[in-house]
Amino acid sequence: MARLKGKVAVVTGGSVGIGAAIATRMAEEAAAVAILDCQDQEGKALATQLTDRGLKAGYWHCDVSKEQEVKQVLDKVAETFGSLTVMVNNAGIAGANKPTHELTEEEWDLVQNVNVKGVFFCTKHAIPHMKKAGVGSIINLSSIYGLVSAPDIPPYHASKGAVRLMTKTDALLYAKENIRANSIHPGFIWTPLVEAHLKTTGQDPEEARKATDALHPVGHMGEPDDIAWGAVYLASDESKFVTGSELVIDGGYTAH
Repeated sequence: MARLKGKVAVVTGGSVGIGAAIATRMAEEAAAVAILDCQDQEGKALATQLTDRGLKAGYWHCDVSKEQEVKQVLDKVAETFGSLTVMVNNAGIAGANKPTHELTEEEWDLVQNVNVKGVFFCTKHAIPHMKKAGVGSIINLSSIYGLVSAPDIPPYHASKGAVRLMTKTDALLYAKENIRANSIHPGFIWTPLVEAHLKTTGQDPEEARKATDALHPVGHMGEPDDIAWGAVYLASDESKFVTGSELVIDGGYTAH
């Protein structure tokens, strides 16, 4: 398959979980893929695995909360692959699981710096490359908790709500320049982030997983590939008329 032939995609948080699945599926669909992360060992291993299969991929260390680092890395990716046309803002952290009145400013800022500022910085510095290429697709990973909420992890929910609206704003700002922006809203996907979050609930890990499975009408959590294929669609020309949209992939969670 070559649904993304000629595309150059950047995937932040691309070393593990959803990001790794997105990077893999996009590379398999003939995109040149830049994996960005702070988990260097895993990121380098994934890039090597992909290139060993004859696919186009590379790994760059990048802390998305640092603007100059983001700019330098995105410029390097564009220089390496010849352009930058797909920006997948996937990097994110769950943060402290405390009631609002118990949170510290540092705990709040930590999540916003990665989940919100990171999306801002990557979008800001990807746009000039997309303008130069004459085409672009920005894919922001929000969450079901950018649409509804729950009585836990307030900084995370706030950040994902922000990402949803940032996406719509950028969709309107850049539509006439052939640059699209859409958000993906996953339900619970079995990843290291979700596994770590469930450990903060104080429940037995197996019971916590069963309870989380049960939140979804389909009866189970999703897999990283469930999200990856949605990202492939939004990166492809199949979605050329799709911008400012919310792609909800949640096993029916938000249909209640």
